[in-house]
Amino acid sequence: MTGIMALWLPILLSAVIVFIASSIIHMFTPWHKNDFAPLPDEGKVAAALRPLNIPPGDYHMPRPASMADMKSPAFAEKMKQGPVVMMTVMPSGPMSMSGSLVGWFVFCAVVSLLAAYVAGLHIGSGADYLTVFRTVSAATFMGYVLGNWPNTIWYKRNLGTMIRTSLDGLLFAFLTGGVFGWLWPR
Repeated sequence: MTGIMALWLPILLSAVIVFIASSIIHMFTPWHKNDFAPLPDEGKVAAALRPLNIPPGDYHMPRPASMADMKSPAFAEKMKQGPVVMMTVMPSGPMSMSGSLVGWFVFCAVVSLLAAYVAGLHIGSGADYLTVFRTVSAATFMGYVLGNWPNTIWYKRNLGTMIRTSLDGLLFAFLTGGVFGWLWPR
């Protein structure tokens, strides 16, 4: 067993490396360029939605009032006519990335912390690189990837986007496993 305090450096360093890698992927490559398709006639859609003053939040349309309503002919007709939409409305105005970037870094650190906890429970100090790499990579992969798949399964998120996001998570897992293998207490 290896205590979590002995792993503070690989926890922080792996979070920094994943943060930098994800920034490079999103800012300097076209890898995620097509994750969101433009709406047909975006201006017309925006002009139709703007007067509704929809507050920020997550929405589903059509949305049944109850389980019984889901079985009603009226709801079935709304689903048939469409559009069927799940959307997130964000606050209007200039987009600030600072809160999202801080949140992403904290998430990366939490994934690394939990991977350290799992590895530390089962691997003692002095373990070989490959044992640490495999354990931490597997735990980290679960943190970065598996929780996203229900969005594709249940909410029909684009499969291509989910596969690209999963490959990102695999890279993040390998980077994290590599840092832990390198800095594991000897």
